[in-house]
Amino acid sequence: MAFLQDIVIQYGYIGIFLCLTLGIIGLPVPDEILMMIVGYLSSIGLLHFPVSLVISVLGAMSGMLCSYFLGRKFGKPLLRKYGKWVRLTTKRIEKTENWFERYGPWAICIGYYIPGFRHLTCYLAGMSAMNPRKYILFSGLGALCWCAIFISIGYFLGGYIDFSDYHGSILGLFHS
Repeated sequence: MAFLQDIVIQYGYIGIFLCLTLGIIGLPVPDEILMMIVGYLSSIGLLHFPVSLVISVLGAMSGMLCSYFLGRKFGKPLLRKYGKWVRLTTKRIEKTENWFERYGPWAICIGYYIPGFRHLTCYLAGMSAMNPRKYILFSGLGALCWCAIFISIGYFLGGYIDFSDYHGSILGLFHS
């Protein structure tokens, strides 16, 4: 986690933007921890909270749009070709598409809070050919809320969290 903190301190807002974009696309970047580090650095004056929030939302949206267009362009052909290897039959893919058509916009907003699912919703939205304007509206709303919540947690509790031992320090908040 100290690695993320070093990236943000060294590269500032560009580092935040790139890490979030790559993390949303699916690379193993701990996005929630990154946002809390951004909040903490804002609380001690190294970053400005409003600018950090805007850059974070833009980074998340960039990653989500890349995932959406990748899913739209390559998703169905890849699933049809390789889906059987992960037990995704044509029937299951159609069932998922029907579910996504029904609940997709809200799945995008709520999916932000479930690591791993956040990445899938972007690709599924593209694969199901969700209207891009609708997608941008709901993903933007989800990104804004998600970034604001986790940056605020870091801002207000960052002094109590040791980001090098994230899980231990979170548990320590409740036992002190």
